[in-house]
Amino acid sequence: MFKALAGIVLALVATLAHAERIRDLTSVQGVRENSLIGYGLVVGLDGTGDQTTQTPFTTQTLNNMLSQLGITVPTGTNMQLKNVAAVMVTASYPPFARQGQTIDVVVSSMGN
Repeated sequence: MFKALAGIVLALVATLAHAERIRDLTSVQGVRENSLIGYGLVVGLDGTGDQTTQTPFTTQTLNNMLSQLGITVPTGTNMQLKNVAAVMVTASYPPFARQGQTIDVVVSSMGN
């Protein structure tokens, strides 16, 4: 009896499962622009950079960059970076863009 009941339940569950392909649910028309995003540091801000006590990611990013350049900053060093700020860079790359074509880029401060 149990095997028969399990077989019926299994048959019902199998008929309820239904899969759709993405290409059957969507339609893509034309071409689209591509969003570009980046993260980095701006240096040389003459005292208007991030306050490192409130934005530790600025110090972390600078330490990582210096490490990639072969410069080791001793652990526990309290760097006061008054001329460095962390930024987010965004842009939209238009469809059919050509080499050398200019695009608008937005640079936004992430810290204070």
